[in-house]
Amino acid sequence: MKRLVLVLALVPAAVFAQPAAPQSSPALSMEQRMLVRCSAAFALAANRQQAGNQEALAWPALQERGSEYFIRASAEIMDQTGMNREAIARVLSAEAQDISGKNTLSQVMPHCLLSLAASGL
Repeated sequence: MKRLVLVLALVPAAVFAQPAAPQSSPALSMEQRMLVRCSAAFALAANRQQAGNQEALAWPALQERGSEYFIRASAEIMDQTGMNREAIARVLSAEAQDISGKNTLSQVMPHCLLSLAASGL
């Protein structure tokens, strides 16, 4: 039920096992940063939808589609940059904290929903 929220913590360890990469993360392109931002936004939004948050419930259901976006985006970034699962988890976690800390989820979601639609999911 809380699958998408758990994805942030569990999927990188379970699905994206790769040889260790250097601790420092490579600079991400604008497209890669958008994928990270939207992945984090979908995890946060799905969690809020699960909790019954009225604003979040106005968005399309994100439990399944958001989780798949998250998985595909993480894999794509790892393939393109050579980041390992720990590095991508750090980047995603930092992005989720930034969105939450600045309370910008409602501003991010319209752009991310366009990205989700463009992904074909």
